Amino acid sequence: MQRVENGVSAGAIEGARWRKSRRSGGNGNCVEVARLSGGQVAVRNSRFPDGPALVYTREEIEAFLGGVKDGEFDFTLS
Repeated sequence: MQRVENGVSAGAIEGARWRKSRRSGGNGNCVEVARLSGGQVAVRNSRFPDGPALVYTREEIEAFLGGVKDGEFDFTLS
């Protein structure tokens, strides 16, 4: 199993299957995620597919998505 750490080139993550939201447009301003073999989740900017990836634990992603669903980050759009 490959050890993946924050800041690694997203293109260097072996076997990553990157996905983005269906709500994303075709203009390259998307965030993409990939589930990694160790249960972690990698996040990258679709404009820079070989740029750095941020890697989070499953628990960190669950907490973040819970906050999104609860509207805790809506302030970023106002």
